[in-house]
Parts: sequence; structure tokens; C-alpha cells
Amino acid sequence: MRPRRSVLYLPGANERALQKASTLAADALVLDLEDSVAPDAKESARRRVCETVAAAPYGRREVAIRVNGLDTPWHDADVRAAAEAGPDAVVVPKVGSASDVHAVEATLADAGAPEHTTIWAMIETPAAVLRAEEIATASDALTVLVLGTNDLVKELHAETVRGRAPLLASLSWCLLAARAAGKPVLDGVYNDVRDTEGFEAECVQGRQLGFDGKTLIHPSQLEPCNRVFSPSEAETDHARRVVAAFDEAMAEGRAVATVDGRMVENLHVEQARRILALAEAAQAH
Repeated sequence: MRPRRSVLYLPGANERALQKASTLAADALVLDLEDSVAPDAKESARRRVCETVAAAPYGRREVAIRVNGLDTPWHDADVRAAAEAGPDAVVVPKVGSASDVHAVEATLADAGAPEHTTIWAMIETPAAVLRAEEIATASDALTVLVLGTNDLVKELHAETVRGRAPLLASLSWCLLAARAAGKPVLDGVYNDVRDTEGFEAECVQGRQLGFDGKTLIHPSQLEPCNRVFSPSEAETDHARRVVAAFDEAMAEGRAVATVDGRMVENLHVEQARRILALAEAAQAH
């Protein structure tokens, strides 16, 4: 299991930020060529980001490049340069259909991308939400769904509010699509880096909903995000006892066990094993 609790966007035009990222406790880094880069800096940022990725300075961290959208003049060159650099993934904004996924996949293949470079699709529009299952199952090369909640709020004509009531239907629909396809899904960003209480509350909500982790815009968000999306000591201890009790029951010819007065069945054991795997992966990171 590869942890993706914290996935930090880094502006591709900011050389200092790219260098500092090697010291940050992020599970994954997204080197951005899209929103954080001005039009007149797109080409220089592309060169800088691809040179950085090729130099592989980030250790165990998963590294992705966010390219510009398919409808922009920079998209094709971004994808081809990323293919040559060979990141873990190419993050594609505003994916709207399976055909968008196929188009990126074809460009990566034509540009000679290594097999380990996969596609992360950003879901940012109402049309994409409604087609989330189509997108999630479009290709084995697509490995992660990423919610673009800022754009989604804009497209819905909604408001950014605590608790995200206007987005809950969209978040849940995308989670359903990702889980049906057997693929990880990442929550969107939280814009107010000064609002630590609100940010942590949204992390808790994201984990409760079922997200694998959260995309971030500032290093100060890493610690609370990693903590919330990691199993606690109590959860890990309970998971160990569930697995041990069930294994003992099976050895004695029983199909169920009891832990803390509650019945334990196979589905609970699967959940417990996932918690233990995530805890081990997070600790290794």
C-alpha cells in the first residue's frame, strides 16, 4: 500500500519551493504547471519541473507533474516533456470523459513515457462528476482520481462554507465511482492556510467520507493532514486484536469471533488488515 495522506502542490515556477520540498513530510508532491504558473512563465516552468523530476531529489515521495488542460496550447508539450522526465504520474486537470483519458494515454505512449508513469484525473466540473465512473474505469493507466473542489464550487455557482454542504453529493458520487473502480481518490484543497481549525475539521470530514488523503497548498497543512489520515494507536491496537481474535476463531473451527463485546466477521477483518497495512506504510514513509 502506498500512502497518499498528504499530497502537496508545488508551484513549478518557484525554484526555492521545488528545492525545499525534499525536506517536507509529504507522501506525494505535485509539481504544478497549471494554475500556479503565469502564461509567460509556462515554458521555463516546464523545463525546471522536468529537470527536477529527472534528477529524482525527493526520495520515497511519490512525484507527479500537473500539466495544463487538454484545451490549452501548452498541454501537448507538457505531457510530452513529462513523459521524458518520467514522474510517477501526470495529473490532468478538468478531465471530462473517458476520451480525455485515452487522449492523454496515447500522447504519453507516443512520447515514450515509462510504464511507471500513470495518470491522475482531476474531477472539477459537474459533467465530470456525472461521468466519474466512466472516467475512473477508462484505463488501467489511470490510477488516482483527484477532486478539484475550487473549480467545482465555481461551476456549481455554490458557496465555500464550513462543512461543504453544497459539495457533499459530488464528493460522495466521486467516492462511489473510485471505490467501484478499485482506485484511490483524493480530496480537494483547503484555501485558508491560516484557518488551522477549519482545515483539520475538513480533513476529518474527508477521512470519514472515505478519501485516501487530501491535496494541500501549503507545507503548514502537512502535519495535521498526515495525523488525521493515519490510523491512531487505538485504531491500530484494535485492528491487531480483531485479526488475532478471528485467526484464533478460525483455528478452532469458528466462523466468527468477539472483540470488546462485538461480533467480528470476515468483513471486519478485511477492514482491520487495511488499517494495519496503512499504518505500516505510513510509518515507513
